[in-house]
Amino acid sequence: MKVELKNHTCIVTRETGDPKIYNESLFLHKVKLELIKQGHDVIKKRMWKDGHLYGNDETQYIRSRNVGKQFQDSHDFIMVYDNDYALRASYEDYNKEGEKEFWVARGDE
Repeated sequence: MKVELKNHTCIVTRETGDPKIYNESLFLHKVKLELIKQGHDVIKKRMWKDGHLYGNDETQYIRSRNVGKQFQDSHDFIMVYDNDYALRASYEDYNKEGEKEFWVARGDE
């Protein structure tokens, strides 16, 4: 799995030999692990538990671990999420198309 974090997008590409993934939580967990390998201090979290995002118990996203106000306003704070989560699961695109594009929001915007 290749994870490329750009300014406002995060592209996840399935590489040769990568197994298919059959649930959203595992898919985001693997993306999180790849971001950690790249030096990002991130966690996977349910959207509704943060209080400022909508979603159900299945809706998850990846964000920077530190959520202090000063840190959230910095460029280092990121949120990686599927803008179309209500239409279908992210892992389905990854399995079918070999690629999934997530939105990235940064703290200083």
